[in-house]
Amino acid sequence: MQDITVIILTFNEEKHIKRCVESLQAFTDKIFIVDSGSTDKTVEIAEALGAKVVQNTWVNYAVQFNFGIVNNPFKTKWLMRMDADEYVLPALAAEINQKLATFSDETSGLYIKRRVIFMDKWIRHGAYYPIWLLRIWRNGQGACEESWMDEHITLTQGNTKQLENDLVDHNLNNLTWWTQKHNLYAIREVIDLLNIKYNFRNFESVEPKFFGTQEQRTRFLKVKYASVPLFLRPIFYFIYRYFVRFGFLDGKQGFIWHFLQGFWYRFLVDAKVYEVYHRAGKEKSAIVQFFKDEYQKDLSK
Repeated sequence: MQDITVIILTFNEEKHIKRCVESLQAFTDKIFIVDSGSTDKTVEIAEALGAKVVQNTWVNYAVQFNFGIVNNPFKTKWLMRMDADEYVLPALAAEINQKLATFSDETSGLYIKRRVIFMDKWIRHGAYYPIWLLRIWRNGQGACEESWMDEHITLTQGNTKQLENDLVDHNLNNLTWWTQKHNLYAIREVIDLLNIKYNFRNFESVEPKFFGTQEQRTRFLKVKYASVPLFLRPIFYFIYRYFVRFGFLDGKQGFIWHFLQGFWYRFLVDAKVYEVYHRAGKEKSAIVQFFKDEYQKDLSK
């Protein structure tokens, strides 16, 4: 067993948690789950597999994950971030076993490639693979960025390296669940995009930088995306992903994925941005009040 704790946030993940935990047990027995009031068998399954589970009221992803970092009962050298609907491939588990103890003290974080499976299809094209994510870092040298959407782990020191093998994102819920979840995501995405313009609150965030790390480049592109006119940007983005980056090679499942995730979702975000401007105007204070009234969200926190 490696000297690493895996932190997982859960809410009603009985379809996924067994698969996730069992994939991790190939290299660690220290699995810490922060649950936010699951009403299914998530906690029962996780505890039966030996995971340590605590309850904490949900505020947002960053607050919940940083709670997990601070309250981690395992005093390990390394921490790892996983979502419940993800799992580690055997090759990645073997690589972690082989390499983790060999990194020098100057190495503070490890990037891992994520592959997305949608309707049992690996989405290889459309600029969706490989996506490099900082998922392993030294305890005490990283925290979750407190943005509203696309939260990244930020390091306080040290350099990073890349592992060769993949983890897999494969959600087993149906398409109705997926669209409902992305409708909720869209509200957070609206706040994140508007924050680029209005700066509702200051927080330590990833520096936008095209020739930087994956998350720096992602943030740079998001800032540029926010400057493109409403409703044109999802059209351009879909054309880029599906045609320029060969998303059409992913077949029927790929068409559904790239259209829904690359166009429909982002068009929905723009429609919600338009609704904010239509109902509240473009004054910062009025927008802040709109989100308090409509969504009970305080944009200053």
